[in-house]
Amino acid sequence: MNLHEYQAKQLFQTYDIATPKGFVVHSVDEVNDVSAQLGGDSWVIKAQVHAGGRGKGGGVKIAGNLSELTTYASDLIGSTLHTPQTGDAGLPVNAVLIEEHTQIEKELYLGVLIDRSKQKIVFMASSVGGMNIEEVASETPGEICTVFIDPVVGLMPYQCRTVAFKLGLSGSLSTELASIMSNLYKMFLDNDLSLVEINPLVITKDNSMLALDAKVNVDDNALYRQKSLAAQNDASQEDARENEAKQFELNYIALSGNIGCMVNGAGLAMATMDLIKIHGGQPANFLDVGGGITSERVVEAFKLVLSDDKVKAILVNIFGGIVRCDLIAEGIIQAVREVGLSVPVVVRLEGTNVDEGRKLLKDSGLSLDTADGLSDAAIKVIKAVGR
Repeated sequence: MNLHEYQAKQLFQTYDIATPKGFVVHSVDEVNDVSAQLGGDSWVIKAQVHAGGRGKGGGVKIAGNLSELTTYASDLIGSTLHTPQTGDAGLPVNAVLIEEHTQIEKELYLGVLIDRSKQKIVFMASSVGGMNIEEVASETPGEICTVFIDPVVGLMPYQCRTVAFKLGLSGSLSTELASIMSNLYKMFLDNDLSLVEINPLVITKDNSMLALDAKVNVDDNALYRQKSLAAQNDASQEDARENEAKQFELNYIALSGNIGCMVNGAGLAMATMDLIKIHGGQPANFLDVGGGITSERVVEAFKLVLSDDKVKAILVNIFGGIVRCDLIAEGIIQAVREVGLSVPVVVRLEGTNVDEGRKLLKDSGLSLDTADGLSDAAIKVIKAVGR
């Protein structure tokens, strides 16, 4: 789960990580009061969306006077922001963050994430921060310093000094960086986070450090014990179908193709999409209905897939292990009768009681095309799209 920048900075502040003074604004009517509280004669306004590259998309602006600030707020609030990370659909801007204008001496990058291959938390830092950190990572990876944290002993002081040295920091700045890293590490553990990025972490003209930006991802699997963070989720920043899927314990991700996929098991779903691609088709979604598949869940899965008007055919690929294939077939038949068939459906069943399941599908009187194997299913559904 992602947090908005203003939410992430509120979390930062509870762990004594300095951020610019700012206020979140949901309407243009609030701009005058906020600018008065901030003081000064210039401000930074930032669109609050769950995507990076906001500056490149026009979502971050510097206002030199109150008139400009009001205009920028009016333009952004209620708009749809397109950045390199949002895709063509963009994301709705329901709020903006207005902050004091910081005088910057240098921009750095600092991130914390989980390296699953090493099973450790890793700090990543670079003396080259700002909008193009992705290019730094791909073109000059030597500019990025990494330190891995032993989970038994935690973040050690010498590791903070190593990062400070790599960033060219010394004296009070080295001490301040160590404090920021220690606080970030505690925040990361306390809140079950999976990613934190400060880009940029800036050195100001008065030789102090500020988290000018903040990106925080929370581990979805831990939301049941991070209720205060879970309550901050902004569903408007997510695909509506993906939100609906969560209510029925379905794992759904919308894609750009025209072949709907309904599969039980994440690995089998990935293999299904791979075979569709290999045979020249384009999957419209990733949809894992889970191991404990029921007829009710199949009904909701069909509704989800068909709610995408790009879908021209559906491939149902179910392996009956814990759940018998005949019960799965009954669920598919019930779902199709309830939802209605508006596109061709190809069904591939394997596993326990597969013959009984296939017979039920054949005798259902519905236009369900059965397949003998996964490749056969992929080929048939691709042909169905071309009808």
